Amino acid sequence: MAESDRTLGYLTRRDTEVKLPRPTRVKNKTPAPIQITAEQILREARERQEAEIRPPKQKITDPSELGDYRLRKRKEFEDLIRRVRWNVSVWVKYAQWEESQKDFNRARSVWERALEVDYRNHTLWLKYVDMEMKNKFINHARNVWDRAVSLLPRVDQLWYKYIHMEEKLGNVAGARQIFERWMSWVPDQQGWLSYIKFELRYNEIERGRGIYERFVQCHPKVSAWIKYAKFEMKNGEVARARHVYERAVEKFADDDEAEMLFVAFAEFEERCKETERARCIYKFALDHIPKGRAEDLYRKFVAFEKQYGDREGIEDAIVGKRRFQYEDEVKKNPLNYDTWFDYIRLEESVGNKERVREVYERAIANVPPAEEKRYWQRYIYLWINYALYEELDAEDMERTRDVYRECLKLIPHQKFSFAKIWLLAAQFEIRQMSLTGARQILGNAIGRAPKDKIFKKYIEIELQLGNIDRCRKLYEKYLEWSPENCYAWSKYAELEISLGETDRARAIFELAIAQPALDMPELLWKAYIDFEISEGEFQRTRELYERLLDRTKHLKVWISYAKFEATAIDALNSDLQEEQLQSQLLEQKRECVQHARSECLIEI
Repeated sequence: MAESDRTLGYLTRRDTEVKLPRPTRVKNKTPAPIQITAEQILREARERQEAEIRPPKQKITDPSELGDYRLRKRKEFEDLIRRVRWNVSVWVKYAQWEESQKDFNRARSVWERALEVDYRNHTLWLKYVDMEMKNKFINHARNVWDRAVSLLPRVDQLWYKYIHMEEKLGNVAGARQIFERWMSWVPDQQGWLSYIKFELRYNEIERGRGIYERFVQCHPKVSAWIKYAKFEMKNGEVARARHVYERAVEKFADDDEAEMLFVAFAEFEERCKETERARCIYKFALDHIPKGRAEDLYRKFVAFEKQYGDREGIEDAIVGKRRFQYEDEVKKNPLNYDTWFDYIRLEESVGNKERVREVYERAIANVPPAEEKRYWQRYIYLWINYALYEELDAEDMERTRDVYRECLKLIPHQKFSFAKIWLLAAQFEIRQMSLTGARQILGNAIGRAPKDKIFKKYIEIELQLGNIDRCRKLYEKYLEWSPENCYAWSKYAELEISLGETDRARAIFELAIAQPALDMPELLWKAYIDFEISEGEFQRTRELYERLLDRTKHLKVWISYAKFEATAIDALNSDLQEEQLQSQLLEQKRECVQHARSECLIEI
């Protein structure tokens, strides 16, 4: 391929390379005596430039030459049109040349031919009419305008130019008629506003008002109604302007652009020195517009209160602004319960019960997505605070009961539960003097999600009420659910001891120490031993120590055993004079102490 014949049209890479001359080495590097600047080079190039050759000017001296010139130019234009028929600029140049020759019929013919090619090009219509108006052919211009607006009614520029021509001619009625024709095509807002400005230029206020009425019906938008109200205000019709705003509020109270309407209405009342009306409008708007669309409204309201309001009004405005911030935060992350708590505290400080309840309901509706207790621990306090608010602040006991009921229904007790909510619900029923309701709640808690706190509180309540049999049953259920719980065994025995039922207490202790597994057996044995000591049953106590030592040889057990024997000796010494015990018995006790000491030393 590299050696191909060049006559065949193939070029090699070597043929296409640019061959530059080999750079020559500069032998003399000293500066030249005469330095040449870029300015000098440019000046010399201009001076040596040859003069441009222009064709000579031709002067037409007789009609035959003029005819030949026109024929030649027309032939050139016609040939050009045949080649580029869709080029609008060629048609325009052709028509303008005919106009320059004062041959208006031929010019009109060219324009008509151009319109047949592309009548949708409004530039052709504008230049066509411009020729007619420039040469004062008014009726011709009107005919062209009529055709243009009939064929292209959506091109606003044609209507504007047509109306401007009639207005310049002083034909106001004709211009009004053209506007009416235009309005029948339902143009955009700017067309209606141009019609209104036209009427106002001739002080036709009533006509302008009528056009505004048609305008707001044709374009039912907030911006149109605001312009209507400002028109009335500009003409000093305060009552009419207020009526326009009121009609707009009735129609657009729930619209997406309602914020702009309320702001304009409030500013109107503010300009009229009706501060109370303006405040009412702001508050009405803040209550009805969603928080996400009321940012500008809040800012305007705060500025209004700072200017006209008292301290309370300013605080209300600031609360509204903070409310908007909280709304934005909970919208971004509805599971951020800390934000909900702050929002609720804000509403509680205001004191509006309905709004507080609304926020509580929205907050508790955001249930954690996973049924894991760690996700619910913060959420459950929303329910607790809600119930406490209804009970303490709102003083609505039925709603409080409903809140507790719904909360308990929502918690998945099969996986986890919260003793706190069960106990709060039961304590609420007790405060309402409903022991049956409290017992029912605590009974359900024990049946569905038993917990130590629930058993302890339920037993405490029944003990305060003096229902011993219920306490015994509860302790039995408690121990059935958690037989290894030494605390429950000890408390059950303490109950029987307090009632003087030593045999029951002893039997409970025996059952307790007989359990195969205990969480804190040392406390249980200690309680049992202390019980026997308090009853003066030294022999039983000694037997308990022996049984305990069979299970464990711990040092502390031996020390406790020795201390017990020492206290037993002291008790015997104190009773010698009364009972006249034999010295052999005392000696036996001392030997027991000595035995305990020796065992302790062995253990050590």
